[in-house]
Amino acid sequence: MENEKKYIFDNPKNIKRVLYFLYACCAILFLLDFVIHRHIAHSWENLWGFYPVYGFVGCVILVVVAKWMRTFLMRSEGYYDNDDPNKDPDIKETQNKALGGHDVDA
Repeated sequence: MENEKKYIFDNPKNIKRVLYFLYACCAILFLLDFVIHRHIAHSWENLWGFYPVYGFVGCVILVVVAKWMRTFLMRSEGYYDNDDPNKDPDIKETQNKALGGHDVDA
């Protein structure tokens, strides 16, 4: 086990460094929001914290819509296994005849 290759994120210290870097980026962007002038198209964009709230609400809506779509898009676990031509040789024979009778796997 001594010869195992060590990757950059195997060391917890490196993970903390990445997290601190991300926290610093968030803090800098937060502070720049007070300094940089934004060209707004609607008056509500000028509200403090509009973009974080807008992004959070957008993500919540995406999750809710995805859960709703799952109710009619989800299939059973063996849905695609039911049409496997390798399970039933009669189905494979019928498919070969429909394709001109040429079995390329034989």
